[in-house]
Amino acid sequence: MAGHSKWKNIRIRKGKQDAIRGKTFTRLSREIIVAAKMGGGDASMNPRLRVAIEKAREASVPVDNIKRSIARGTGEIEGADYEEIVYEGYGPGGSAIILECYSENRNRTVAEVRHAFSKAGGSLAENGSVSWQFKHIGQITVDRGSLDEDEFTMLALDAGAEDVIVEEEGFTVVTSIVDLHKVNGALEAAGIKANEVGLTYVATNKTELAADDVPKLLKLLDALDDLDDVQETHMNVDLTEEMLQEV
Repeated sequence: MAGHSKWKNIRIRKGKQDAIRGKTFTRLSREIIVAAKMGGGDASMNPRLRVAIEKAREASVPVDNIKRSIARGTGEIEGADYEEIVYEGYGPGGSAIILECYSENRNRTVAEVRHAFSKAGGSLAENGSVSWQFKHIGQITVDRGSLDEDEFTMLALDAGAEDVIVEEEGFTVVTSIVDLHKVNGALEAAGIKANEVGLTYVATNKTELAADDVPKLLKLLDALDDLDDVQETHMNVDLTEEMLQEV
């Protein structure tokens, strides 16, 4: 689906489930904290928080951890005050990378990100240097199940979706940023539960890498994803299964 540009999905295909699993609780907790901070602690009135809580539950995050993260986000209890930060950079072969981070220490985070880029042959860029090659959108992914393709597509478009991408395993609904939760609400009202609901960056200007640049990019992506503050990684390169197998 459209979300396959996210490095976490590529890591799964590379057999890095254990590495991802070790950071899942931390990332989900930070998402809850930030969502509660931005939209309040009432999940019924805060769609982003509702989705974050659902993800945490599906990942078996303890209920007490979820409640504590909400309370930290709303300021009811003391804790790290996370903020969302977006960094842009260049990788091998002219690849463009956008990082979404949650950080309680901006200076530490930027230093770690810059070090990871430079160590792996990339470079941290100024804001705007890379983002013009991406579109910031809302994205909802839904398993196909027994859903009728035409009926689902019409439902999503009537609710305000910009596009519906149909693939064998399911659907990716593309929305504007402002219409994301309205469209998801319409799907929920129709009894359709999404796998993923959130904002993402989709490359509009793709780069094709030379064969010898692929392992260099993978090294950089690994280094970035190993940073605790990195939440999502997006790039303008399509890495195929064949390319990964050759590394």
